[in-house]
Amino acid sequence: MTASKANIMVVEDEGVVSIDIQNMLKKAGYSIAAIAFQGDEAVKKVEQSAPDLVLMDIGLKGEIDGIEAAKRIRALFQIPVVFLTGFADEITMAKAQEVNPSGFILKPISEEELKKTLENILKKT
Repeated sequence: MTASKANIMVVEDEGVVSIDIQNMLKKAGYSIAAIAFQGDEAVKKVEQSAPDLVLMDIGLKGEIDGIEAAKRIRALFQIPVVFLTGFADEITMAKAQEVNPSGFILKPISEEELKKTLENILKKT
């Protein structure tokens, strides 16, 4: 899969951060498949939009956090999930690792790291 053909879903509850990520993705040649702000919304939108990869904030507010949303998405759709996190504590990271994510990107997100991480993951799919 090439970058210019990949559809990426962005799940981020902070509006400004979500817009920044979308802009970075578009600049790198990706399409935005869908945007969600909560975990349960993300699971529904994956079914509707069939993204190639999901960028998932770990610390989502709402009924289910990013880890639980990713667990459901991986189980139902077998789509790669990359966690976005500002929380790099051991407990959170251990819980996130159980989902078997395709990768992690620490916030604040750099355009170069985002691009490199996605290219490596999409090459494998």
